[in-house]
Amino acid sequence: MKDKILEKAQQMFLNLGFKSVTMDEIASSLGVSKKTIYKYFKNKTELVAEVTNLMFSSICTGIDSICALKKNPIEEVFDIKRLVMSNLKDEKSSPQYQLQKYYPKIYASISKKQFEIMQVCVIENLNEGIQQGLYRENIDVTFISRIYFSGMMSIKDKELFPLNNYSMNTLMNYYLEYHLRAICTEKGLKQLENQLKQK
Repeated sequence: MKDKILEKAQQMFLNLGFKSVTMDEIASSLGVSKKTIYKYFKNKTELVAEVTNLMFSSICTGIDSICALKKNPIEEVFDIKRLVMSNLKDEKSSPQYQLQKYYPKIYASISKKQFEIMQVCVIENLNEGIQQGLYRENIDVTFISRIYFSGMMSIKDKELFPLNNYSMNTLMNYYLEYHLRAICTEKGLKQLENQLKQK
């Protein structure tokens, strides 16, 4: 039952937002009483924390699987973007923004973990891209990995980038192109053009 609650809560949080969904609505959509949910989660904050950790683990597992395929680094970046978008349902409800606003402790904890995981992943991608001649040799890998993370977090700020002006998918595509054009060699730019044609 706990897994069913987590699955349904995740679906509803992504579609409607963490703040908007009530425990009553989750119970009702599962056809159970609210008491049943409280048997597994003492309050909504605990449920939100478990759901965000579950989503985070699921995305991390998917990213590890993509990285294990050892594709070229530019293709890898776009594959990871597609995986994240399919998990976050295009972020119509801007879950990260709502998490930050209404559950700041959970947001801070998940952001810290996200930063640690992304640093490893992005640094590996950058080093591999340099080795394959797709990224310029003279880039500062640590700086680029941090600015990449910072930009990824910023495009999810719906006050900076309102979702009625840009879909999250469009923003991610714009940002990846911006990032890669800054670091690619001529050889890398050809690979990037191929990826952009596919999107």
